[in-house]
Amino acid sequence: MPMVVLFLVSILAMASPSVFAVQHIVGDSSGWTNFGDYTTWADSKTFNVGDTLLFNYGGSHGVDIVSKSDYDNCVTSNSISSYSGGTTTINLTQPGPMYFACPSFGHCSSGMKLAINVVSKSTTTPTTPTSGDNSSPPSSTTPSTPSTTSNPTHVAGPPSNANMVVVGISLILGPLFVFMC
Repeated sequence: MPMVVLFLVSILAMASPSVFAVQHIVGDSSGWTNFGDYTTWADSKTFNVGDTLLFNYGGSHGVDIVSKSDYDNCVTSNSISSYSGGTTTINLTQPGPMYFACPSFGHCSSGMKLAINVVSKSTTTPTTPTSGDNSSPPSSTTPSTPSTTSNPTHVAGPPSNANMVVVGISLILGPLFVFMC
């Protein structure tokens, strides 16, 4: 019986830290396009440290991380990081505002931009920075490896659904094993 308990505790300890991370697919099933309403999309989400943003987009688009000022003015020539290739995963590593824009001519000004506020897991504040917020995203934010050339996929975090299944199975089967021993 002690071996079963030790096994279950080990599984739960390994799976728990990443269970609560969420992968947010920007624009949901529509993806990152110049027809999305990303303000409304972001308003319906809470972005926590440890979560990821997954951008899915066509070849005429890209993803740039920009400052608040560049976001407001749709300037992508000063981007903090730039991504292309159709799929980009951004790791949300620090609390604070983050700003994204499509670098293709005219796309940002037509609404293809996203502002989010990353919060600590224990905080439940609004997800979209206010327009009066003049801060830039944290300078030490470490998103997945940036690329200015086409790169089909950027590194993604572990899928949270798989970890949730492991924990769920452990929670269901654990008491059965203990009861049987």
